[in-house]
Amino acid sequence: MKEEFDVIVVGGGATGLGCALDSASRGYKTILLEKDDFGKGTSSKSTKLIHGGVRYLEQGNIFLVREALLERKRLLQNAPHLVSNLTFVIPNYETYKGPYYYTGLKLYDLLSGSGSFGPSKFLSKETVQELLPNISIEGLKNGISYQDGQFDDTRLLISMLCTYTELGGTALNYTTVNSLIKSKDGKIIGVACDDRVQNQNYEFRAKVVINATGVFTEQFQKLDNPNVSISVTPSRGSHLVFNQRFLEGHTALMIPKTSDGRILFAVPWHDHTLVGTTDSYNEVITNDPKVTDEEIDFMIETANEYFKHDTKRSDILSCFAGLRPLVTKGNSLDTKSISRSHAISVSESKLINITGGKWTTYRKMAEDTIDMAVEVSDLKKNICLTSQLKLNHGGTSIEEKRLKIYGGNADQIHELEKSDISMKQKIHDSLPYSMAQVVWACENEIAQTVEDVLARRTRALFLNARAAVESSDRVATLMQSVLAKSDEWKKKQVDEFKTLAQDYIVE
Repeated sequence: MKEEFDVIVVGGGATGLGCALDSASRGYKTILLEKDDFGKGTSSKSTKLIHGGVRYLEQGNIFLVREALLERKRLLQNAPHLVSNLTFVIPNYETYKGPYYYTGLKLYDLLSGSGSFGPSKFLSKETVQELLPNISIEGLKNGISYQDGQFDDTRLLISMLCTYTELGGTALNYTTVNSLIKSKDGKIIGVACDDRVQNQNYEFRAKVVINATGVFTEQFQKLDNPNVSISVTPSRGSHLVFNQRFLEGHTALMIPKTSDGRILFAVPWHDHTLVGTTDSYNEVITNDPKVTDEEIDFMIETANEYFKHDTKRSDILSCFAGLRPLVTKGNSLDTKSISRSHAISVSESKLINITGGKWTTYRKMAEDTIDMAVEVSDLKKNICLTSQLKLNHGGTSIEEKRLKIYGGNADQIHELEKSDISMKQKIHDSLPYSMAQVVWACENEIAQTVEDVLARRTRALFLNARAAVESSDRVATLMQSVLAKSDEWKKKQVDEFKTLAQDYIVE
């Protein structure tokens, strides 16, 4: 199969989908290619925060913080069903730290400008206890609260995907780019790739090709130039998921400096508590990095310093890690001090590479990338529209609570449930998802595998890994029917998911 496009984007995470969405919204004929599933890597494994980055103030990176806070405002405007305001509290156990953090957060408020989510406040010891009922009160002096954003990363990603396809964009997951097609003068004019679902080979031609493959960026650039060497450091962010009782409230905890200088969050998320993240250098580049025993012990020990009730490994419902592609300055591997700003480069053959950045700034990264694509190719110069582009997928139903849980179109889910009583059944008693949502994911959100449904179209694997494993057989049975697959396919899917899920379970 051969087809002509204006823009080819390789990489289906937040950066790649952002680029594809920006391109399609400008009227360019666009195709997005992802070698696994959309958001399979880093983009599904964030700390679920839309934020300016308080720690970057301490690094003096005012520009990055200001840019991220502006994008935070735009995300709340464009996807209010998936982005929300959240109160964070920093408890102070040393008197002198209160004024220090308060001053920094007032600067954070100032940089927010008209996009402020609310002012930071100095809190009494008693107010800290009210907001964080489980906080340890021994030695507690006072606290600081501030407002920031929270979201569900892959539900936003799928909303972007559906908005992109509604604009006429083409998206293929499980499609691997094997080689770049070049003209006689050495300029890239397309890609050759394999679709593993349809078992087909494709050649796509385009005016420009964009490499948005995250931590795999150097590997992809070697298809263009085998001798390329770039400065991107894979930083592992690790997370633990607990029952909602871990926090006993709806306020997040932020520990600005742990014993080794990193930041730790405890965040309420989907009626659970998410604890993370620890930035550590990760030598092996993979979509599925593992949370190490050392990191698990570190997060539990740190959390136990701040909470009344001791947390144990047996309390962990799920654990996960993701690799962030940090743009390295010099040879530093101290990932907690490396900036999250992005960088765009263009090779001699006109391959555009976008690296670095973070979820909050994906839209700005995409705008800069497509602007560069216009500059180096003969694409017609159309202006960027995404600053006001509504990501409406899942945002039109009156049932806001259902949308907060799932993010899909609840009206359509109702139709499924009315047509078949079995669709009302939950996939598992410990999970907030129905069988109708499995069908919806397959028919409307390009879900191809059990993992796609349980990890990214729903968040079952991230909320409760054991429950996700227990639900995998019935989910696979339903998917087998919807997708017209064989018994062999079903067995392979269940086996593969159970193997993957072992890395999310803490023994």
